Amino acid sequence: MLRSAALILSGNAANAALLLMRNLLVARLISVEDYGIAATFSVAVAIIEMASTFGLQQQLVQDKRGDDPKFQEILQGIQLLRGLVNAIILFALAEPFADFMGVPQVAWAHKLLGIALIANGLVHLDMYRLSRRMRYRSGTIVAALSPLAAIIVIWPLYIFLKDYRVMLWSIIVQTVAVAVVSHWVAERPYRIAFDKLIVKQSLIFGIPLLFDGILLFIIFNGEKLIIGRELGMQSLALFSMSITLTLTPALILQKTATTFFLPQLSSALDTQHFKQLAAVTMQAHILFGCILVTSVVLCGAPFVHLVLGAKYQNIIPLLFLLVIMQALRVVKGGGATVSLARARTSNGMFANILRVAVLPIAWYVAVKNGSVSTVIWIGTIGELMGLVVSLVLMQTQLRLSLRPILAPLSLMLALLVVTGLGGEGKLPNWWPILLLMLGGAAVATTSDLRFYVRDRTVNHHGNRD
Repeated sequence: MLRSAALILSGNAANAALLLMRNLLVARLISVEDYGIAATFSVAVAIIEMASTFGLQQQLVQDKRGDDPKFQEILQGIQLLRGLVNAIILFALAEPFADFMGVPQVAWAHKLLGIALIANGLVHLDMYRLSRRMRYRSGTIVAALSPLAAIIVIWPLYIFLKDYRVMLWSIIVQTVAVAVVSHWVAERPYRIAFDKLIVKQSLIFGIPLLFDGILLFIIFNGEKLIIGRELGMQSLALFSMSITLTLTPALILQKTATTFFLPQLSSALDTQHFKQLAAVTMQAHILFGCILVTSVVLCGAPFVHLVLGAKYQNIIPLLFLLVIMQALRVVKGGGATVSLARARTSNGMFANILRVAVLPIAWYVAVKNGSVSTVIWIGTIGELMGLVVSLVLMQTQLRLSLRPILAPLSLMLALLVVTGLGGEGKLPNWWPILLLMLGGAAVATTSDLRFYVRDRTVNHHGNRD
């Protein structure tokens, strides 16, 4: 089982690392302002994708009919229809969106991104079905090869284009590659079907995730929209790169934990083992949050100096602030995973509402004083409030005790406070050592997770022998 976890982590890490490499290469090759324009492409795609999320992959894993070929074909039919509708919507909104962002000259590029949305609709869902049986090889191959294709085309594109269009075509190549490789690794033939009853049930399952998707878009891209519109493309470029460097590892860790624990939680729904697995899941997310913060604090500045060079030096103070926000987001994702296993798809939505509610305040701050750091702090407060809501819902709706996570969560919050104070220069220079000490103490209090890892390791060696 731990071998499966390592495979998931390696696949997610390879995908994120390659996409990060794509972004870094483009950032080094084109101007900062052009990279700001390129950042609007990912925002445009995210608007449509996250505003039409029905959790089809999660349904295939969570639903008892997930292995039924007919059920999979119907979900693939919904996925295809979703991709076509998304492409039409993006085409219609391309010009208003480009005008809103202050770059009307690139409206044509936003329309062309409809190709990427159609490609997403053609993805074969078989790799998600296979994960029900802890088989992650297909998903790992897709995760690794698709961003590799996006990287390979960058230099030829730069030779001929030399501007933001490099990112445009790289995004399109990457999404098309996902669709192509997903069919290549599938075990079942690709078919689509429609059934009114299953479509209705799928929509009932997915509507809370749809609203949560809208909230997630606002969370992931709200500050980008604010900064890009009010502070310009150069500020957007610097902020987007800071987000990339902190959000990428956060998503690796969170996606790995969800992919690994959701099938186990779903299969243990009607057993006493569910409560123990829920505690293990939450402690794993807290541990990942600690790892994320310490890694960015220790490696963030040297990485920026080495890879991005002088034109991105101003993002270093932002990294320490943003990683606090991302760590809270990772822990909040643990509660969403546990709730999703119980088909409580609305819990994540409720936890994200407070995060979204602070964005008008952030917009006001950006207009009044143009302070990017204050915008980040406001978002961090929203993430903290969302985490509190997530924990309350776990306790009240799922009847799960929070006692197993109180100690590690308290230590992680102390670690975040130290990061904030240290990043602003309010602590002695040796404050990263204090950070490591708090992280080590948090690990020591994750007893359920340590027992889980020990038991799986012992059983693995015992079965092998």
